[in-house]
Amino acid sequence: MAKLKLGAIADDKSVKLTVELPAAVHRDLLAYAEVLARETGQGIAEPTKLIAPMLARFMATDRVFAKLRRATQARSTGSG
Repeated sequence: MAKLKLGAIADDKSVKLTVELPAAVHRDLLAYAEVLARETGQGIAEPTKLIAPMLARFMATDRVFAKLRRATQARSTGSG
């Protein structure tokens, strides 16, 4: 069976945000939570808790973002 991109969700201090999701995205989020619960054996009481790790995973695997971020950090470190 193929592996999901997310694994068990770490319990971490959070920052409260309010977002609006299209209904289709919300339905997919609920479905993803169900599949993840089956795969990991870890029930997901709040599927919205998946949003942060999904965003983190997306940003961590975006090569262009990583390259631009490194360049920005190098400029800010080098100019100090």
